[in-house]
Amino acid sequence: MRSFANWIQSTALALGGPGLFLVAFLDSSFLSLPEINDLLLMFMVTQHKARMPYYATISLVGSVAGSLVLYYIGRISEEWVAKRFSAAHLERTMKAFQKYGVMAVLIPSLLPPPAPFKLFVLLAGVAGISVQSFIIALVIGRGIRYFGEGLLAVWYGDRAIEYVAANGRSIALGLVALLAIGLAAYLLRKRAQRRKAL
Repeated sequence: MRSFANWIQSTALALGGPGLFLVAFLDSSFLSLPEINDLLLMFMVTQHKARMPYYATISLVGSVAGSLVLYYIGRISEEWVAKRFSAAHLERTMKAFQKYGVMAVLIPSLLPPPAPFKLFVLLAGVAGISVQSFIIALVIGRGIRYFGEGLLAVWYGDRAIEYVAANGRSIALGLVALLAIGLAAYLLRKRAQRRKAL
């Protein structure tokens, strides 16, 4: 698997933007290529800083396209999904969808490996989350991730790549904590508004 990942990485570097699309698509759909897309994006931006919006956007589009493949598999074949994951895992994830809706896609889209992002994508299809809401959640989550990494590469160059390689998990968890605080504040506000209406 490592030699395949190295081949994908060198191919993506040779292709430039389309290579980033390919890696993001594969990583979000059928393969697991942990952190390769993030590090490739940052490396390419350090080489061509003016192309940062293009590289971040093409990574985002590749990730959304790959995720849509899994989303539609989940939508079409609930039995296939049930065979691949434990009942307890599925039940917990479905409860998260029932309670938090698209936030159950947005938050995992920010998390680094080994977070089970693909499971949330598949179950978004099973749960019947609308495709528009699903895409919006992914665009926000992955957009924050890829444009954030691109900006770090523009500002700090190679040091940013080293920092993200060493601390990517902590950064993502910090972002998730901020989102969770925002979600909690939103839910508390909605509850307060409902009480006032009564």
